[in-house]
Amino acid sequence: MQEVYCLTRQVAASNASVLLTGETGTGKEVIARAIHELSPRGTGPFVRVNCGALSESLLESELFGHVRGSFTGAVTNRAGRFEAAHTGTIFLDEINSTSPQLQVKLLRVLQEREFERVGDTETIRVDTRVIAASNRELLDEVACERFREDLYYRLNVVPIYLPPLRARREDIPQLARHFLEIYNEENDRFVVHLQKDALDALVKYHWPGNVRELQNVIERCVVLAPGDEIDLALLPPTIRGETVGPVVPGRGGDLDSLARELVEQGLTTAAEDDDNLFERVVSRVERELIAQMLAACGGVQLKAAARLGINRNTLRKKLTEHGLEDGE
Repeated sequence: MQEVYCLTRQVAASNASVLLTGETGTGKEVIARAIHELSPRGTGPFVRVNCGALSESLLESELFGHVRGSFTGAVTNRAGRFEAAHTGTIFLDEINSTSPQLQVKLLRVLQEREFERVGDTETIRVDTRVIAASNRELLDEVACERFREDLYYRLNVVPIYLPPLRARREDIPQLARHFLEIYNEENDRFVVHLQKDALDALVKYHWPGNVRELQNVIERCVVLAPGDEIDLALLPPTIRGETVGPVVPGRGGDLDSLARELVEQGLTTAAEDDDNLFERVVSRVERELIAQMLAACGGVQLKAAARLGINRNTLRKKLTEHGLEDGE
């Protein structure tokens, strides 16, 4: 992380495009904001766009704006996020989610610093720095022809990789105390002590949700702590080392029972040449896991996403893919 901080300070002084990579929850937006604030553009706008949260048509309009009548619902002219980020920085999160058609338009903005609003012929020029982020390896996406190679190299002028929290466990105590300060202030609490056994458990845990998951755990502890300290009992069972699966009425709530159900339903007796067998089984397991986690969290998507180690937008996509009813 010291290398990440050093590179962040170095690249901030330039106008070069930056590509941030790393697992979900590793702090890519934090680094993007730091690059912006340390740059000569720091007094200008910082505009964040989650490319994975919108459909292709909506994302194009969100990025580049539209003119009245360009599509159903376009009742007025509207500026896009690139215009809003003029003289500042635009942060394109989950850039790997963009379509090939939209990637062409993004490439033009990076090369020529110009574009047209949806439904318009007037060319708009902008002075906007682009920082992009992906939780997937974009070279793999290029190899699978899901991401344009020329756009990849335009974005990848300065690559910065953020390692997962499990690869930098020595940062956990300092991060935990940092989040303690934040959530004590936000909740008007005075939880200032972190018992050694609780801290040891935090350090040993594998953190699939990375820094974001740690942040959520500390917030929960601050809210629930009866006194001024966090002990082991306050931590979630998974962090304490207890294997407790979400339980849904009528189900065992563990992988063994789920596996038995798959066998009973015949998913594992398909012909050996069935190329989709693996995908079918994985999809079913994923669907059941998400359904059970939502039930265990009372249908609250933010809680379910945090426990699954994914962000809420990813969870919403999975709910749509699997035909599951949205939680509140």
